[in-house]
Amino acid sequence: MNVQTIWFILITVLFIGFFLLEGFDFGVGVLLPFISSEDRERRTVIKTIGPFWDGNEVWFITAGGALFAAFPVWYATLFSGFYLVFLLLLVAMIIRGVAFEFRSKHDNPQWRNFWDWSIFWGSIIPAILWGVAFSNFIRGVPIDKNLNYAGGFFNLLNPYALVCGLTSLSIFTLHGAIFLSLKTTGNLREKALTYAKTVWGPATLLCFIFMLYTVSETDLYQKLGTNPGVVSVFSVLSLLSVIFLLKKRACGWAFTMTGMAIAFSTMTIFMGLYPRVLISSLNPQWSLTIYNASSSNYTLGIMSIVALIFIPLVLLYQGWSYWVFRKRISTDSELDY
Repeated sequence: MNVQTIWFILITVLFIGFFLLEGFDFGVGVLLPFISSEDRERRTVIKTIGPFWDGNEVWFITAGGALFAAFPVWYATLFSGFYLVFLLLLVAMIIRGVAFEFRSKHDNPQWRNFWDWSIFWGSIIPAILWGVAFSNFIRGVPIDKNLNYAGGFFNLLNPYALVCGLTSLSIFTLHGAIFLSLKTTGNLREKALTYAKTVWGPATLLCFIFMLYTVSETDLYQKLGTNPGVVSVFSVLSLLSVIFLLKKRACGWAFTMTGMAIAFSTMTIFMGLYPRVLISSLNPQWSLTIYNASSSNYTLGIMSIVALIFIPLVLLYQGWSYWVFRKRISTDSELDY
């Protein structure tokens, strides 16, 4: 296995970690204005992700940094072509972070309601745009022979990408609702379970529509072959099992299954891309690959040593933080948000 492939796998792992962890953050934010109109319950909802949301975003920052260092041509083409998409995404995530900190600084109901909706928009926009971005990775975008993006913003907002955006939104919302059922008690937990069961149907339907649409719009399944492998099959089975687990109130297993569905779906996309990283819709020969978009072998070798040292430390720290804040939160708890 060459060093370019190793870093392609590492970046895949970073995006899986980001979607797996930040996914339930987005879902909780999307549900916030609807799950309750009572202020103390909303504060409880926010507190469920309060200790985690900023740490979860580190996965995105690390993935972006790894992309820049390991595959600078991919990074340059991606961030120039997808500039407005990523600008909207970053602005939304910044507003969401500000809202978490400012929401309870004032007792005025209008003030708090404003920041609650800021959390909503700061969650729903990234949840959609990540689906839009990754669908364009596999569908292809206009890249010329100089490996530069040759399209505009609206090239990215095609019907296939919008379907994928709605799919990612629904899956993250389901993931967030199940997370809330794990972290809350009493009436709030029952509301979260109800939302999870309600969202599962549309989320599953959108996933199947997206899968069928993928057949006509991409070469993903051609790359995977007639036997798509265990990863693709497990992503489907994991999602289908969620409703049965919710009915049995096995919320821990249901959360595990939505996490597996997210992880396996992300893996499937990267497996279908490999060794490409960004497909050219103008000419397949102009696509970016792990070879024509990468740094030198020496640079990748040094980065591998650094990653080998620091990634386990980050995983240990984040695992410890989840363990410390593992208990359920009730509306009677002391609330900071």
